Amino acid sequence: MAEEAHSLAVFIDFENLAIGFEREHPARTGASPRRAKKSDDTLDVNAILERLVEKGKVIVKRAYADWGRFEKYREKMHDAGVQMMEIPERGKTGKNHADIQLCVDAMDLCWSKEHVDTFVIVSGDSDFTPLVAKLKENGKSVIGLGMKESTSDLLASSCDEFIYYEDLGKEAATPTVTATEIPKAKRPVMKLLVESVQALQRENKDIMYSSLVKDTMKRKQPAFSESSYGYRTFQAVLEDAEKLGLVSLRVDPRSGTYVVVGLAERK
Repeated sequence: MAEEAHSLAVFIDFENLAIGFEREHPARTGASPRRAKKSDDTLDVNAILERLVEKGKVIVKRAYADWGRFEKYREKMHDAGVQMMEIPERGKTGKNHADIQLCVDAMDLCWSKEHVDTFVIVSGDSDFTPLVAKLKENGKSVIGLGMKESTSDLLASSCDEFIYYEDLGKEAATPTVTATEIPKAKRPVMKLLVESVQALQRENKDIMYSSLVKDTMKRKQPAFSESSYGYRTFQAVLEDAEKLGLVSLRVDPRSGTYVVVGLAERK
């Protein structure tokens, strides 16, 4: 009874994103170790993709840039499975060339791959507003993602939904049980379960059937299998999570399967 997952194509204007990030997180020369956080040093590409898999299946991931300028990101992009489209800068026209190539590729995919129903434009540049309009005209949903300070209001308002990078780490709700209260062997699967429920809450899913929760867990961690953690069924995972005080469950009267009501509240 899980909802059919959307198919996503992600197009990243990497230069716009990276420059916006560097403006908001300038290099801290001489900063004390207490203030200089490693997470602030570089753009977290995985955080972006992890947020997007909550929307559906990400089947295309392309990033456009002169990668010679962003050498430190090459390995991260490769590990994340992002196709790096090389757009060498040629004087003042380099940036425009990258934008045009992104638009051409997005529209080509829009017309050639009917099953892709959602396009994600990772940029804050208002130049992509006509692309958003054309994709919507062709029946596609469009999600935008960018930095708060460097995102055009025109682009943000044109998208069906806009996500700010700074909000990626904010949770819809938090569990009331600490990790130390969970047996060590069960912590990985319970952490993934809680993160998936939080993801569905962010998407305003009022009814979280067990199949929907499991599908979300598999999108976040494709290798997930309940048997790897000693459970015979996914139902057993949910029952154990309820016993541990992590989630609240109810039984759907029509299907007889579990529905996750939400994260459990401490009594």
